[in-house]
Amino acid sequence: MPKKIKQESIKIKNIEKEKKTEDKAQYYEAVGRRKRSTARVRLYVVTGDTITIKDKIVKNGDFIVNYRAIEQYFPGEIYKKSYLEPFRTTNTLGRFAVSALISGGGLSGQLIAFVHGVSRALVEVDKEKFRPILKKKGFLTRDSRKKQRHMAGFAQKARAKKQSPKR
Repeated sequence: MPKKIKQESIKIKNIEKEKKTEDKAQYYEAVGRRKRSTARVRLYVVTGDTITIKDKIVKNGDFIVNYRAIEQYFPGEIYKKSYLEPFRTTNTLGRFAVSALISGGGLSGQLIAFVHGVSRALVEVDKEKFRPILKKKGFLTRDSRKKQRHMAGFAQKARAKKQSPKR
């Protein structure tokens, strides 16, 4: 009897794998970085009305960051203006559904990493049309400045030196 149970469980697993392959949608993927932050961004081309990303129903123009709406992750008008800027410059606002996984760093670094990743993904959509526009605005340039490491044998901070005794 145990052999029959194993065979049935294998059949169930194969059926589950077949269902997962049917739900795939076309997307463009890119990675953006800033300081310690990394953003893996996907631009989905929604052919029908909606698609499902990790149990979230998404349509064109929707943004999901770490499985939350972008308005919850980056609150405020200043952030909104910043993350919509690559779409405004390329006239693709509302054309894609965006999904991103962001890790590391603080909120400002994550936002810049997100914008960098979105810009790189837009270049994959149409390189000849979007690359010169985004390059001119500076969205494709990775800001490589990072916090300087602490050197051993000095004071607490990266650039601080030991205080010498005067007497």
